[in-house]
Amino acid sequence: MTDQTPSRRKRGSATPEVYDFRQPMTLTREHARALEVGLQNFARQWGTLLTSRLGALVNLTLEQVEPSTYAEYIESLPGSTTAVVLQVEPSRTPALLEIPTHLTMTLVDCLLGGPAVNLEIPFRELTEIEWKLMGDTLDYACSDLAYGLASVAPLSFSVRGVKYNPSFMQLVPASDQVLVARFEARVGPVEGVITLMLAAEPLMVALRHSDEQAGRTPEEQREHDAAVAQMADRMNGVPMDVVARFRGRTMSAAHISRLEVGDVVPLGHPADRPLDVVVGGVTLAHAAIGANGTRAACLVVSTEEES
Repeated sequence: MTDQTPSRRKRGSATPEVYDFRQPMTLTREHARALEVGLQNFARQWGTLLTSRLGALVNLTLEQVEPSTYAEYIESLPGSTTAVVLQVEPSRTPALLEIPTHLTMTLVDCLLGGPAVNLEIPFRELTEIEWKLMGDTLDYACSDLAYGLASVAPLSFSVRGVKYNPSFMQLVPASDQVLVARFEARVGPVEGVITLMLAAEPLMVALRHSDEQAGRTPEEQREHDAAVAQMADRMNGVPMDVVARFRGRTMSAAHISRLEVGDVVPLGHPADRPLDVVVGGVTLAHAAIGANGTRAACLVVSTEEES
């Protein structure tokens, strides 16, 4: 009788894969395919839009989507490039669209009516007018990205700003897991690789939620949606302690041990410095000292996101 073991082994992968414990996240085949389809739609939509706006043939092709850490992604970028910072809603996480300098300058030149050629301009930051031109184009890219990923999750994107030295950027902790998409870009004869970095957790949560929905009957899905809505409604009514906090003061143990009833402890809080509005140990806003009738009060002047 013939031994079938060798033939069975040939059906699988004969080469072992190294497991990186620093990067535990992996993409299942279904999740990877869902992301690829969404990002391919984005590339097709944005490429078509750029072609119509630039008057030059633009091709964008998705090369790969892979998990990474934020630190590894930043290290893979050139020292100077056009790094467009995006805001993702509703997760409020940052994203990064990186366009090589030579491609950026070609896009700007085409927007101004020039031909699609590699200008070979040494690296420099965009002028205010150039950024305005790019900003309008990037707004369309945000819309196309939301449209492409709509099958994965209902997301929206907006442009927050631009940076030119990625190594000095700290959008998320270095060890955080991110998803990196690489696109082969061609503007006329000019070629380059555009990368898109997205925080992994919100997308993975959406993909896992989609898997759960796929296994439910319509009746089970309605019950689940009703339970989630009820929980969300009740969470809005949960009482929480809010603290308006002055700046702390450091005192020696000896000084503290000598405190008696009636002693005054100067806080050293400047009169023009806002108080911290703290919930659950997290600073959410800043407020000016004030009054409401005969009671002390504070007026919120900024949120932590604006600071």
